[in-house]
Amino acid sequence: MKTNIPSLAGGGQVMAIVPQTFEETFRISRAVVSAGLAPSALIGKKTGDDAASAVAVCIMSGAELGLKPMVSLRSFTVINGKPALYGDGLINVVRQSGKVKLLDFGYTKYSRRLLRAAGVLPSEEDEKEFPGCTEEAFKALSEDERAGGYCEAERLDTGEKKTVIFTVSDAKRAGLYQENSTVDKYVWENGSKVFKKDQPNDAPWYRFYKRMFGWRAAGFCLRELFGDVLGGIRDEFEAREISDADEMRDVTPHTPPKPPAPPSPPVEDAEVTDVTDSSDQQADEQVVDGASQIDASEFFQELEEALSGAMDDATIEEIWTGLDPEGTFDGDDVNLDIAHKIKQRRLAQIHPLNGG
Repeated sequence: MKTNIPSLAGGGQVMAIVPQTFEETFRISRAVVSAGLAPSALIGKKTGDDAASAVAVCIMSGAELGLKPMVSLRSFTVINGKPALYGDGLINVVRQSGKVKLLDFGYTKYSRRLLRAAGVLPSEEDEKEFPGCTEEAFKALSEDERAGGYCEAERLDTGEKKTVIFTVSDAKRAGLYQENSTVDKYVWENGSKVFKKDQPNDAPWYRFYKRMFGWRAAGFCLRELFGDVLGGIRDEFEAREISDADEMRDVTPHTPPKPPAPPSPPVEDAEVTDVTDSSDQQADEQVVDGASQIDASEFFQELEEALSGAMDDATIEEIWTGLDPEGTFDGDDVNLDIAHKIKQRRLAQIHPLNGG
């Protein structure tokens, strides 16, 4: 008995499936969600068509930048409801645009050439006019100002060049840099969360600091030099900072002025009253009323200053418990929400996404 076995074609080029209509895009999005391949940062707690819609928007955002569907899912994250590119996704978009003549980024120490190109040190013309000024300026820089991430790029079409350095000093000022090998934090043991001291620091800015510095510098450089290619899409770091600034906007309602007290009625009969007791009681009531009114702005400032020195989750929780925003703003959902956002912003700063 003969069996006809279909032949297998070999040597063909494998092409990505790129949807051409919205219906095709949505079909792919549903397949991605059903297969469990949708990134949690993208869909959050959404399910069904809501999750597929988030995936579809990501695919369409990537298509505008020339990215294939699955590449878009690997390159995009969502911050405050807006798509943003991971560090490697940003570089991928720029490289495949065909407009790049030079693109180099990484971590450097003591490079006079890069510091000069970034405008930190005097130019060659200044050195010719004032011999020795470059070395004097370099000696005036601190160790943290001499080291950091760099990105230098040049456009193929216009010949424009740009070099950006994101120094260790910049990272410390932004609250990103970490240099302690151990931290105090909560860890999981036997199914429960326990607080322990001197635990290994697994934050990306400690473990992969050279990569994080390079991506940060690349974000600033490429956003300016290749704005037409990126089409307004921000990198994850800039998007997170803008999101934090929006969340920190003070929306505390102003307390309306109290109406003046009505005039006292005339005393008809001569009556001896205890004026001292009455005035003392009013003064006590005013003190109690003044103490019960919380200055929300001062509380937020105190909370933010306290959290700025926290470098791990345990310290943040300890500060949060000590200041007790939930008790302070009991029944005040608006100010309690602001306090929670201040806390979340600090958590995001000490645990930034590891662009991959």
